[in-house]
Amino acid sequence: LATHPFEYIKVKELNKRASGHAFEVILSPSTPDPKGEFPLSPLRKKETSLDEIKKKLEAANERRKSHEAEVLKNLAEKREHEKEVIQKAIEENCNFSKKAEEKLNQKMEANKENRTARMAALNEKFKEKDKKFEEVRKNKESMKEREH
Repeated sequence: LATHPFEYIKVKELNKRASGHAFEVILSPSTPDPKGEFPLSPLRKKETSLDEIKKKLEAANERRKSHEAEVLKNLAEKREHEKEVIQKAIEENCNFSKKAEEKLNQKMEANKENRTARMAALNEKFKEKDKKFEEVRKNKESMKEREH
């Protein structure tokens, strides 16, 4: 066994191999009883005074209030955003309704104009037929008068 400069590490050379050297590293404690180095005595707590407790409580209370204020601020911002979104949706709905109503009124006006134009054309056509009918009747009457 070869002893490493550190007393608790020992290196033992194994048989040489074709791939290279092989070593075994042995870790051993420097003392037979490791518990002696680390006494397990309980840690003594620093006694806190009443003032320190009050300061800690006040600091905790301030943190709580700060957190509460932050949460309320975030909620207020979300509500404001919701109001803006709802207002925008209402405006868009109103604009859509107005445009739809305008289109409907335009269609109705166009239909009314078309109907009026068709009626006028029919009336003109009927007047022409009435004139022709009247001419035919007059011709028949004049033919009857000639025959008699």
